[in-house]
Amino acid sequence: MLQQQLVERRRLGDIPDQLLLLQHPSVITLGVKARHERTHVLGTPEALTERGIEVVETGRGGDVTYHGPGQLVGYPIVDLSPDRRDVHQYVRDLEEVLIRAAAAAGVRADRAPGLTGVWVGEDKLAAIGVRIARWVTSHGFALNVATNLDHFGLIVPCGIQGKGVTSLEKLRGRPYPMSEAESFVAAAFAAVFNREIVD
Repeated sequence: MLQQQLVERRRLGDIPDQLLLLQHPSVITLGVKARHERTHVLGTPEALTERGIEVVETGRGGDVTYHGPGQLVGYPIVDLSPDRRDVHQYVRDLEEVLIRAAAAAGVRADRAPGLTGVWVGEDKLAAIGVRIARWVTSHGFALNVATNLDHFGLIVPCGIQGKGVTSLEKLRGRPYPMSEAESFVAAAFAAVFNREIVD
């Protein structure tokens, strides 16, 4: 897998920090909290197969989430040594990236007390699930740009009951271009992590 290869190359110092931005085909991913307990996957195997949605175990933190077309997934591959070796601060920094990107898109988003991710009221706009090994990061975040929000009804997103899910498209009330979201996220990531963007 490309992500794992890049993580190893970053660990060896062969490449600088990376930020992969992409869209996944429809998939439900299980974090370490959901590896042995799948009660937060609500869709039956038949319903998931009918919609073409695969269920995949991952090495990231967190519970259950959905990825699919219209969702911008970011995989930062960053060496946090020597001066950023703080897991909680790293997650807060990713939240800040997404809050700034949402603001650039004309949406006021924020943190929710006691919860990870980026929220607009009671609805989650972006999820975060990271892995850090020997202070090199992988996995990352998912920002709902023009995602099919109905697919979140097949899970309990991130294992959090009683909260909703939203997207930039829903909040803006019009189609939202993925290319614009990508630009805003890349610029915010560079600013928060003090990096320079090189395509």
